[in-house]
Amino acid sequence: DVQLVESGGGLVQAGGSLRLSCAASGFTFDDYCIGWFRKAPGKEREGVSSITSDGSTYYADSVKGRFTISSDNAKNTVYLQMNSLKPEDTAVYYCAVAVNNRKVVYYVYEYDVWGQGTQVTVSS
Repeated sequence: DVQLVESGGGLVQAGGSLRLSCAASGFTFDDYCIGWFRKAPGKEREGVSSITSDGSTYYADSVKGRFTISSDNAKNTVYLQMNSLKPEDTAVYYCAVAVNNRKVVYYVYEYDVWGQGTQVTVSS
């Protein structure tokens, strides 16, 4: 079975950094798009960033210049480095995978499997 496990969330002060990890298993890690989404209370789920197996990336305008997505194919893991964090970045962050897909995937319904989420809280 395809599985994704997020880690790395926590509490950080504004201006600080966190690195989220998304460990993947159950599929060939050379043909995918993995995305990061976040869900804050009272808000819609928001796409944050995504990366394909050939290295194409996407960033939401709200995180451009602050967040960096990367992948380590040897570890079947995708990372989201989050710098200059703001209180409005507070949310549960989820990773999701669209398997057998080498295009950047933008929409929730295009993803096949989701992780359980990890809480990120940024204090002011």
